[in-house]
Amino acid sequence: MLRPEPCEKAAPPNPYFIMSEKYQLRVSKDYLVFSAAHFLTYDGDICERLHGHNYRVAVEISGPLDENHYVVDFIAVRDALKQIVDELDHRMLLPTEHPLITVTADEESVEAVFRDRRWVFPREDCILLPIPNTTTELLAQTIGKRLLERLKTQPVELKLSVDENYGQWGTWHYTANGERNRA
Repeated sequence: MLRPEPCEKAAPPNPYFIMSEKYQLRVSKDYLVFSAAHFLTYDGDICERLHGHNYRVAVEISGPLDENHYVVDFIAVRDALKQIVDELDHRMLLPTEHPLITVTADEESVEAVFRDRRWVFPREDCILLPIPNTTTELLAQTIGKRLLERLKTQPVELKLSVDENYGQWGTWHYTANGERNRA
């Protein structure tokens, strides 16, 4: 008769090794896009020509599972993002906190001035953004903050990305502990 070999005892758990789980969802739809015009300044005194992009938006949200066993309802995220991108679609995006660009608006028009350059747009065609420059990173931050305001729950992490040219992404990373990073 064969005798079973003695089983080796399992090693005791390592007190320095802690298991953890993380739940995350990603929303990226073909219709989470917006077309908008803008211009950037860089190197302190250079201003690009007015131009536009067909922006795409994607979001990743991490957090604990709720009573329904999901981080956040996909539909709520999708619908909130769709509303936000629709508000930006076919608009002129202007930064209101730029130190060298002056933006003034009345009910009918918006004027933007950078040194000797001046643009005037119909008011209804403009979105005035409280940012210093209309980079994809700051657009991602703006959209991410608007999304956080519309969600009913506060995620642990939110990573919102904006693509301005099929592979050129700017990302804003928010963590609920108060730390905010751009990547």
